[in-house]
Amino acid sequence: LLLQEDIETIYRKDPAARTVAEVLTSYPGLHALWLHRAAHGLWKRNHTTLARWVSHLNRFLTGIEIHPGAQIGRRFFVDHGSGVVIGETAEVGDDVLMYQGAVLGGTSSERVKRHPTVGSDVVIGAHAVVLGNITVGDGAQVGSGSVVVQAVPAGATVVGVPGRVVRINGRRLSQTPRDLLDHASLPDPVVETLRCLVDRIELLESQVRDLKQASPVDWDQDPAVQCRWIMGED
Repeated sequence: LLLQEDIETIYRKDPAARTVAEVLTSYPGLHALWLHRAAHGLWKRNHTTLARWVSHLNRFLTGIEIHPGAQIGRRFFVDHGSGVVIGETAEVGDDVLMYQGAVLGGTSSERVKRHPTVGSDVVIGAHAVVLGNITVGDGAQVGSGSVVVQAVPAGATVVGVPGRVVRINGRRLSQTPRDLLDHASLPDPVVETLRCLVDRIELLESQVRDLKQASPVDWDQDPAVQCRWIMGED
């Protein structure tokens, strides 16, 4: 039943999937999930060294590193897969989709819960990094390249470095033309910041022009005179 569910998940989430034989032989995300289940079973039975060996083999074969202690839900899918890292105390819900280079990392060296808890129906974009004992709520989306260090509400979209919420409780997929996987349509925090800086510069330039017009100083003359006037010495 789990095997069939895993295959159906890939067909549903990856339009490139063609045949069952292709899915079974050519999807490292699927192989990584199967090997993790074996490693996690050994881990829960306190065969920790053997579990780490299986995990290491998993990384060697698939390029995906999942600590055997991590708890992974059903219908989990890593697309492309290379470079994905999931830490020991991470918890991942059902129907989660992760892309290449995504990381669920820790921020503490203590033996405590130090990795994220990811809810169900979450999408984590390529090279996104989620750090620490934080919660990513159900249905959230983490944009590609984001660095998330604070909790993400359910249904939120997070982008940027550090990650910030730019959309929450938006319309459902069936009510919007934007595809869930269309990361290019996510707001760009860098562009928004540059736009704010441009507006601020224009305001400052306007204030400088007003200051020049109100001053008795010839601004084409000696800069020292200008400075004394600005400092109130003249």
